[in-house]
Amino acid sequence: MMTAYDIVKKPLISERSMDAMADKKYTFIVDMRANKLEVKKAVEEIFGVKVEKVNTIRMRGKYKRMGKNIGKRPDRKKAIVKLTADSKEIEFFEGL
Repeated sequence: MMTAYDIVKKPLISERSMDAMADKKYTFIVDMRANKLEVKKAVEEIFGVKVEKVNTIRMRGKYKRMGKNIGKRPDRKKAIVKLTADSKEIEFFEGL
């Protein structure tokens, strides 16, 4: 059995995800085996918020070259979580 912290690995901070935070949408890198229901429960448990909707995307890793060597970035799963209107916001930069 995976814990909430095994399911939600880390927040994804990008320009696009920061713009979506205005609409109470947060983006996380999650475990490849986790489904939408597990992601919803994990985010609610970790951050103490109510989740309205979860969208997931499986992202295939890109192939990269360094000279003659070819490597592959790891595959990952992204979850975009929309909070309910009455939920408080999630603060990623509290310690700064």
